[in-house]
Amino acid sequence: MIRFAWLLLAVGLWSAPRPAPAQPGPARLVPYRKGAQWGYADRRGRLVLPLRYDEAGPFVDEVAWVRVGPLYGYIDGAGNAVTPVQFERAGTFRGGRARVSLPGGEAFDINSSGQRLTAPPEVLEEDFMAQGDPVRQGGKVGFRFTVGHAEVPPVYDEVRDLYHDGLLLVRRGPKWGVVDNRGRLRLEPQFDAITAVEQNGYQFPIVEQQGRFGYLGADGKLLVAPKYAAAEPFVAGVARVTTAAGQTGYIDTDGREYFE
Repeated sequence: MIRFAWLLLAVGLWSAPRPAPAQPGPARLVPYRKGAQWGYADRRGRLVLPLRYDEAGPFVDEVAWVRVGPLYGYIDGAGNAVTPVQFERAGTFRGGRARVSLPGGEAFDINSSGQRLTAPPEVLEEDFMAQGDPVRQGGKVGFRFTVGHAEVPPVYDEVRDLYHDGLLLVRRGPKWGVVDNRGRLRLEPQFDAITAVEQNGYQFPIVEQQGRFGYLGADGKLLVAPKYAAAEPFVAGVARVTTAAGQTGYIDTDGREYFE
């Protein structure tokens, strides 16, 4: 389970986040599904690696997991095997390593060459600066930005710092919206939840409304309106979604769907 690292600015509560790690750039190829088969397409939607997998994951550092039958393996950007199809579970690469497990339960990390790693993941200590400070008044909370003179008035019940682009998430009652560093609402509080995660630098938060999921763009406005039954965080420029009909596929940072 990924731990969410939020700066929670609810009244009387301060939680300091860990610094966001460096993020991989957008992948050259995107998992593409047609019917029950998976392959990979380029960013124009043209099939590059044929439809021969039962499931496929995103490329990170030119390595991706694929499933054939009940087992998983890894391939490179040319479709060549990096590992045999032998794992019961296989994770997406992050920080140069991925978690896998063999039938029988043995679990370990591998590198992008498929070699087993014995050293634990390196933990980097970095200085971190949030975008400003909370402002509290009359049981409500606002925000004062460090850069510039903008202030978000203390009219909200909770404020969360997205750590980039001068954007904040704000809650009024049970609903969430978005405020920018000029103190203006980018999106009125209307969502049941907005979730951003450290693993992708808090980019493209997932929005939830009446049991459906969509995404915010880098500008804090809607990239994809809530329409999916399930949505996962973006990794290397793609995100895994499930439609209301139960079909699974990937979308890119323009909201384009790579499945049919």
